Parts: sequence; C-alpha cells; structure tokens
Amino acid sequence: MATAERHVPHLKRDFAALRKDFPALQQLVHGKPLAYLDNAASGQSPLSVQNAVAEQQRLNHSNVHRGVHQLSERSTAAYEGAREKIRRFINASSLAEVVFTRGTTESINLVAATFGQRLAAGDEVLITGLEHHSNIVPWQLLCERTGTRLVVAPIRDDGALEIGAFDALLGPRTKIVAFAHVSNALGTVNPVAEMIAKAHAVGAVALVDGAQAVPHMRVDVQTLDCDFYAFSGHKMFGPTGTGVLYGKRALLETMPPYQGGGDMILTVSFERSTYNALPYKFEAGTPNITGVVGLGAAVDYLEEIDFVAVAAHEQSLLDLASRRVLAEIPGARLIGTAPDKASVLSFVVDGIHAHDLGTIVDSEGVAIRTGHHCAMPVMDRFAVPATARASLAFYNNEEDVDRLIAGLKKAVEIFRG
Repeated sequence: MATAERHVPHLKRDFAALRKDFPALQQLVHGKPLAYLDNAASGQSPLSVQNAVAEQQRLNHSNVHRGVHQLSERSTAAYEGAREKIRRFINASSLAEVVFTRGTTESINLVAATFGQRLAAGDEVLITGLEHHSNIVPWQLLCERTGTRLVVAPIRDDGALEIGAFDALLGPRTKIVAFAHVSNALGTVNPVAEMIAKAHAVGAVALVDGAQAVPHMRVDVQTLDCDFYAFSGHKMFGPTGTGVLYGKRALLETMPPYQGGGDMILTVSFERSTYNALPYKFEAGTPNITGVVGLGAAVDYLEEIDFVAVAAHEQSLLDLASRRVLAEIPGARLIGTAPDKASVLSFVVDGIHAHDLGTIVDSEGVAIRTGHHCAMPVMDRFAVPATARASLAFYNNEEDVDRLIAGLKKAVEIFRG
C-alpha cells in the first residue's frame, strides 16, 4: 500500500506535486522565487537522489568489488544495482553493455579512442551541423591521428537536419555516423531510428548522443538498434560527473581498453597484462561510486514518471513560451523552429546581447543559459554570436514562463528605455 501511495502523484500526472520533490525549486534567488529554466545544462535533483547520495557517503563510503567487509559489500551492491537499473531503463540486453563514464563527453571520447583505432586514411566519420562540441572534437582528434575525414551533414534554416544531404553523404567510406538525438542548442529532435538504419545500410556504426533525450522521452536502445548511445547523469536529475556508454556487446568485445589500471585488469606482470570482462574493461580506477548510486536513484525517480504526460506538458509550456516571446518581446527572434522539437527555446533580442538578457532575468530569480551552448558551429550557421536559452523540464509550470517574460520585458526596458 505504501508503494502505491508513493506513486499517486506520478500516476495522476500531477506535476505540481512532483515539483515539491525538488528542494532547489523552493528557494529564493535575489529575494524572488526561483524559476529554473536551465535544464538542458543540468537538471535539478529530487530529494530522493540527494538522500541516496548522503546515505552512501554517511554510512557506506567504501571502495567496490574487491572488499570482503560489510561496507564494501553494500557499496558494491548499490553500485552494481545502479547498473542494472540503467540496463532496464534503456532496455540494454546485458549488463556488459552498460559502461559507466564521467558523462556523455567521456563516452564519446571512449568510442573515438577505441573503436576509432580501426579507421584509416580514406575512411569517413559523418556528423551533423547540430552537434555539441563533445560530438565534434573527439572525431577531429581521431581524424588527425588516422587521416580519416570528418564529413558534416548540413541543417536547414529552421534547425532541422537536411535529410537529403545526410543521405547523399553516406557511402562505402562512411565508417561511423555520430549525431545528437536532441540538439542542446535548438531542441531539434532528429529522426534517429531512420538515421541509424541508413548508417547500417552502408556498413557504418551509429553513435547517438542522447544527453538531451533521456530526461524527456523513453529510450529503447534495442528498438533503435543503435550501436552506441551516450548520456549524462546530471541531465537526468542525477549527480554531475556520472554518465553511461551503452554499446552493443559484440562491438565492445572487439574494442581495446580506453585507460589502464584498477578494475580494468585481471592479471598484471611486467611482461604483460590481461584485461577484465565487460563492462569493467573500460572502467579503470576507482569509480565515482557515490555519484553512480545517485544516478541509480535518479533512474528510480524517472521510472515512476509517465513520459507521455511529460512530453505533452513540456510541449505545452514550450509552445506557450515561444508564442509569448515572439508576441511580447520587441525584436525577439527564435533560433531553431524545427517541426519536431524538445523543450528548448533558443532566441535573440535585437540590440541586446544574450549575456545581458541572462543577467537581467537572473536578477528577477529566473535562471536561463546564455552563450554558444558548446555549439559554436550552430551559432555560426545562424550568424549569431550567442543565444539566450530557456530549457524546460516536467517540474516547470506556466508561472515560470510568466516570470521569464517579465524578466525579458525588464531587460528591454533597461536597454532601450
């Protein structure tokens, strides 16, 4: 009965009730209630995640896997329990396919540094014009090492992928296709299942940057049939410094270790070393145990949420905020208006730099992100130095939108008189 009662707010899709689970949202900033609209950078953590982290530090702080004492056994159970939670959450077929990393960036670097070793001059890596720097720079480093060529599929004026150009750039030289599930800078949702199938049709592997997707939609890696899927804990309401690389077991088995030492070995001598089984072959050194325990608690929380209701709620807020910015903020222009968008509102206001907008709305207790969002090529595509970005989560509400609009109006008044 207690479990059923705990699920009631989630089953009723009561997002006002869910909002109360997040201590950070109850505070005042500059004397005003916080309107947190920077979820694409980092989602807030519910109290259940904070409690899991605190309990691990307070009662169970110990290293994992090799200890025989009680604290080590409890830590190992919680750490490996989180791996199983993630496996179920993304529907990986095996625990061996769930590799813990520090985040999406490290996950992509791992693939580029290991699977990428088989690429050579004349091979190609295909990405899109929507990518975060973390899905650009690792491939550039690979190309410098191997002579591989980096190819970029362009995006349209509305921020959607030019799918015809993407198709045309695929070919027998394409060995890796890497793309975002959801653009962090624009909110564009890519047709990832279609893109994965097209990559496979030319014999390439497909890596998906899922950092912005996992907090907002159900992801089933087996249904997608992706070869690699990377995501971060702090985007999905868990601790920073945690992340996951999903990889098909058959591919991970063929890849050399990413780093050496710690749990990634079975035996070591001065002559040679032998490596551990998956996924530990890729997890060198003492891991972020407390962070992973917190990540497992974040998965527990997300498992209770109706993602269909989340999508509808966030889309409603995104539509409302988009309409009001255009209608009520003189000189405002949306950057990224693709037909299929997640809850990211990126915009500019004529004559006012994005950083100034961010500073003024912060004084009103509204948290947004300003700058290039680690997506400089996206900014170059739209000929802007930076955008203001409001990004939504299920705990946001119409009052947050009201507060954003009021803050932007104040900024216009200050800078235009």
